[in-house]
Amino acid sequence: MINNILKCIKKAGEIILSANYHEDNNLHSKSGTANFVTEYDLKVQDFLYKSLVEVIPDVNFIGEESDTNDINKLKQGFSFIIDPIDGTTNFIHNYRYSSISVALLKDGEIIFGAVYNPYTDELFHAEKNKGSYLNNQLIKTGSRGLHDGLVCFGTSPYYRNLADQTFDLLKRLFLNARDIRRSGSAALDLCYIACGRCDVFFEMILSPWDYAAGSLIISEAGGIITSMSGEPVTLDVSSSVIAANKSAYDDFMNLI
Repeated sequence: MINNILKCIKKAGEIILSANYHEDNNLHSKSGTANFVTEYDLKVQDFLYKSLVEVIPDVNFIGEESDTNDINKLKQGFSFIIDPIDGTTNFIHNYRYSSISVALLKDGEIIFGAVYNPYTDELFHAEKNKGSYLNNQLIKTGSRGLHDGLVCFGTSPYYRNLADQTFDLLKRLFLNARDIRRSGSAALDLCYIACGRCDVFFEMILSPWDYAAGSLIISEAGGIITSMSGEPVTLDVSSSVIAANKSAYDDFMNLI
């Protein structure tokens, strides 16, 4: 089942790679500031819905671009939480740092997560109690503390009212870390924590499809992911997110 899910995700990546950037890709704005959806977001989500239901019949779906999400359905049976293109603004600009994020739940618990960057052909995945992998090679978080660490972050672009809070904290982190990075795909940032490329990630508010798959990849790689208040992230509402290796997590929480 897992291999078939991964095959579907990689096939969906071909849709992203097929994009013609000389067209506007039927760009539409959604609610909020700088919140966009393209025809390729919809194509990828539609493909995943149709192909994954063949792998697990009668499965429920929660998708970023769906108008019929029912969070209550996550509590029973199998469910997928899907972000067809995490990093849509990157995609629009052909920045080539976007990902497909897919989480599988059973009775409300995440048992599988995958994040795929088709531009680099890097496929991160994790199974509950079976570890995290990058292209089928086992990965673990790093062990650097904040002082020696690389901090990646999101700016919550749909919530400009959080700008001051975000950048005030970012300045403190910049002064207490090795350096900072802003990529535009939270799902990939979480995976970079999981494989030790970065040491801390934070964003003031994210939707469940942004972090559902990544949360399992982080935890199975030995890292920690919580809200900024230290509470577990949930899948029924949006949440602030802090993810890090254990050493950097403690340093971050002490700093704030």
